Amino acid sequence: MDGTVDVTGAGTPNSGEEPPPESESVYPTPEDLVAKAIAPVKAEYLLPPPLKRTQSAAGVETADDASERKGAAGVVKMKKSKRQLKRERRQEQKSALNICPEVAKQGKADACQYGAICRFSHDLDSFLAQKPADLEGSCPFLNVEESCPYGIGCRFSNTHKQQVLSESGKPCRSRHETNNLNKDLQKLLWKNKVSFPRANGQLKLLGLKILGGKNAEAKSGIDQVESHEAKMNGSDDLRMDDCSAMENNSVNEMECATGACIEKDCLEDPSNKEESRPLKKVKCPADEQCSSAQTNNGTCTMENTEEFIAEKGNKEILDDSLCSSGIDLTSEPHSREKKLIDFRGKLYLAPLTTVGNLPFRRVCKALGADITCGEMAMCTNILQGQASEWALLRRHSSEDIFGVQICGSYPDTVARTVELIDRECKVDFIDINMGCPIDIVVNKGAGSSLLTKPMRMKGIIQAASGTIDKPITVKVRTGYFEGRNRVDSLIADISDWGASAVTVHGRSRQQRYSKLADWDYIDQCATKAPNVLQVLGNGDIFSYSDWNKHTSECSGLSTCMIARGALIKPWIFTEIKEQRHWDITSSERFNFLKDFVNYGLQHWGSDAKGVETTRHFLLEWLSYTYRYIPVGLLDVIPQKLNWRPPTYFGRDDLETLMASDSAADWVRISEMLLGNVPEGFTFAPKHKSNAYDRAENG
Repeated sequence: MDGTVDVTGAGTPNSGEEPPPESESVYPTPEDLVAKAIAPVKAEYLLPPPLKRTQSAAGVETADDASERKGAAGVVKMKKSKRQLKRERRQEQKSALNICPEVAKQGKADACQYGAICRFSHDLDSFLAQKPADLEGSCPFLNVEESCPYGIGCRFSNTHKQQVLSESGKPCRSRHETNNLNKDLQKLLWKNKVSFPRANGQLKLLGLKILGGKNAEAKSGIDQVESHEAKMNGSDDLRMDDCSAMENNSVNEMECATGACIEKDCLEDPSNKEESRPLKKVKCPADEQCSSAQTNNGTCTMENTEEFIAEKGNKEILDDSLCSSGIDLTSEPHSREKKLIDFRGKLYLAPLTTVGNLPFRRVCKALGADITCGEMAMCTNILQGQASEWALLRRHSSEDIFGVQICGSYPDTVARTVELIDRECKVDFIDINMGCPIDIVVNKGAGSSLLTKPMRMKGIIQAASGTIDKPITVKVRTGYFEGRNRVDSLIADISDWGASAVTVHGRSRQQRYSKLADWDYIDQCATKAPNVLQVLGNGDIFSYSDWNKHTSECSGLSTCMIARGALIKPWIFTEIKEQRHWDITSSERFNFLKDFVNYGLQHWGSDAKGVETTRHFLLEWLSYTYRYIPVGLLDVIPQKLNWRPPTYFGRDDLETLMASDSAADWVRISEMLLGNVPEGFTFAPKHKSNAYDRAENG
């Protein structure tokens, strides 16, 4: 083959030296490599060790060339300090490039209603003089017949003359994303003036504590009883800069779907320092009964509540506590009568932190995914109205079966979150994460730390499932400590507590992502589960043969959740449905990256900030995709998820570039799609591992 290199890395033997005996083969056998978890790449595609790399006919660069180019590509070597980042943000705010969104959209300096008090620049001439050159291609909003909301700020503004017009002569506009955060609702969440009547009623029914305080996660939540249900108005997430933050909020009283009202002072500007008058609580017999036994911070003790429940009965308590809110629970279905989702045989894309964003889910949906789920969102951040967390709840119209995943430490926090999501968002199910191994989550008592607190798990699942009618699912690991699996003993209880499905990740928290998933234990959990509880398996699915093996051998399993396998090769869904190993070409893979970029520009914006946000998440995704080894290069197929790829080159230059573990090469790929990176650009993968450190440090 032309362009092959000396795969031994030792060069040609000196004359006079005897060749090694046949028993001492230069190359390990594929079986030996597989036993060592090394991908058995065909010998003709292997490269010498990186430090001895030489230029070949295949166009492979030397290590010195790669090191020199890496320094020029802007790969981050040192993390910036908070002071430096703050200084850069202030400089950006003073720049003419920080143009007012309304001015940019309409192309008129007087378009902004705030005029001189607007915190954005209105200098159109300076903005146009400093604006980077437009990128190649068309505005992504033209393809969806939607008017571009960025106007002259769009990096594809030269194509806006092709804007599709409706019969009225105005640009067509159609919303393809839902679950936006309403600005009025956000202000109410900031002031803790959103009520949760169903959650509070369910918590009282279960005899769980309800504590007051702004920090709901630390003190088990907020205890307001003024009801609010705001209509979604298509407001954007944190990506969109908003001039309306300075709007004078002289808003009339709003009537809610629950029948309660919001006082006018609830909609005051959050910058107002004057403390508003505390809202009066709706009278509840349970509250009156326990008022005499309250603690200093207003806690209703469980003992008194249980006595009251025994006297009046469960249904009467709920009716009394919710009657003033206009909620009728007489027709509320039993948890077993709720609308369920049939997961059996469906391809389920797991909720993936950072990379499982809406554009990525759209790519997977087009490739065959049946069920999608948003990234894990923290309950406290949702209840505090953080736009960045609400952005994780966004849903695209192509996601026909869509759920969101939340994570919380206490029953009242989770119950109020599910009620708020059910009231404000369109979702088909809500998944509660009880398996996240991240330290910052575990240290707060959430995620996999709940596996050590079964009574806390019980309270969370019961409170959540009793608050809303939508299905509640749970994601867990085998246990907290390695070798001490305990989920099998909780499977039947999880069903009794009200969950309709449970996903078992075949590793403990202590294992993180090391070692292979224990599918024998997953099968054991599925066997012990009652018929009404659907059990899903998760771990190391990287081909259709893996899928077939686990679904056939685990008789009690409903389906398998696909996580890292979809990150590395999202066409795994196509492979499973078509039952084949797809020897995908580099150009086909590159087309998927193009689709992601197009979806990302629609989601995060086509202006300068949106382009760089899209680039950032593209690079995060590329930090996984380089692990894929094309089928045609392997001696043994299919590839396993735990295989470590050796240094190799592909069948063409693009395939070689995609196989690089260098972050500088990922930046090069992003520049092929989004133009050159801006001056001072830096990038380091968010999810650290040995591979990432090696790529970052050269």
